[in-house]
Amino acid sequence: MNRIARRALHTCAVPDDLASVTCRDVDGERPERAGVSLEVVEDIWRCVEKLYRTGVHPGLQLSVRHRGEHILHRAIGHATGNGPGDGPGAIKVPMTTDTPICYFSASKAVTALLMHILAEQGLVNLMDPVSYYCPEFAAGGKRTITVHQILSHRGGIPAIPRETPIDVLWDRDEIWRLLCEAKPVEVDGAKVAYHAITGGFVLQRVLEKVTGDTIEAFIDRYIRKPMGMRWFTYGIAPEHVPELASNYATGPTPRFPVSWIVNRALGGDIRTVERVVNDPRFQEAVIPAGNLCGTAEEMGRFFQMMLNGGVWNGKRICSEMTVRRSIQQFGSLQIDRTMMIPMRFSAGMMLGGNPMGLWGQNSRYAFGHVGLINKLCWADAARDISVSLLNTGIPIVGHHIPALARFIYTVCDRFPLIPESQRPLVAA
Repeated sequence: MNRIARRALHTCAVPDDLASVTCRDVDGERPERAGVSLEVVEDIWRCVEKLYRTGVHPGLQLSVRHRGEHILHRAIGHATGNGPGDGPGAIKVPMTTDTPICYFSASKAVTALLMHILAEQGLVNLMDPVSYYCPEFAAGGKRTITVHQILSHRGGIPAIPRETPIDVLWDRDEIWRLLCEAKPVEVDGAKVAYHAITGGFVLQRVLEKVTGDTIEAFIDRYIRKPMGMRWFTYGIAPEHVPELASNYATGPTPRFPVSWIVNRALGGDIRTVERVVNDPRFQEAVIPAGNLCGTAEEMGRFFQMMLNGGVWNGKRICSEMTVRRSIQQFGSLQIDRTMMIPMRFSAGMMLGGNPMGLWGQNSRYAFGHVGLINKLCWADAARDISVSLLNTGIPIVGHHIPALARFIYTVCDRFPLIPESQRPLVAA
């Protein structure tokens, strides 16, 4: 892509030789153990290369598991230094499979499972009102809003109040005060309206109230350490901030009505979002709905654990019933009032569908979460796959969409539905 086209499309420079910017975990890829041919592996990777060639993602990571075996673990591009606005003197840091990336809203899937683990432990009942645990939340007519409604984006508080200073996002007490004062748009849970940021803070408060500990300590104790994660923390320690991949607003600037939807869902225009997510205060904060950090492999590991019925490497992380409850559809397919697209949710997960869904064709048994529109993290029990595609661009609309759709289609096509008797138990 020439310089003029790159400027018009607001994309990064892409080298002709992709091998020069590709990182592959050779020892970690074992497709033969899962009975997967190298042809299938390369078909999927070519889709990622085509997505990278669009220039909207300065860096990407991919992790794919089938039948529990890691068949694809690669990265391409740069973690920082090759954004559309980076000058020729910028230091380009290669993207590797170990580079931590912010998952953004894919964090919600992990936070949701923490709440289901709390329920398994008998510390909460998800059908209880939030105010049962945090009485101050009842203000403004929110007395009957349940924990389950918050998890399934039916809690009636989809956004923080307009004109709220960005600094509030990393002030736990102030954000909680605002959420307690907020008046809900509804309380009966009948309508879906994606809670981009708000729900995570509510869940955090409930968790910390009933455990007497922080959400950081809880995820460390029940997921991160038992699963051997290096990263997988809300925010990132100050000494590791320089290692975190940068994020870039790429692609054409959204226009109305897309710009209106973006503002409605994210609380600001895309340039503001870029500035906020690269702010060290955001990167070091604890934002349960939006700033868990880790690698594609770690998020893929998390979803593989769910496919395994709550087990990782012989360790019981949660019960199989807890996994089933976390992926059980709640309500019908309906238009999300925030994103203005049809969505199916469980209490914490974005679900697939038949004949077509968010996670591709015939994805009725798929569950996962999108992060800042482009990061795709999911598992499909009917195909026995876990997939995590992370990237550092924040394009809203643009020429990359066909390549992204082709990636999802190819993954589904190369891993056809398997007989019910061979599927993970969570698909039963």
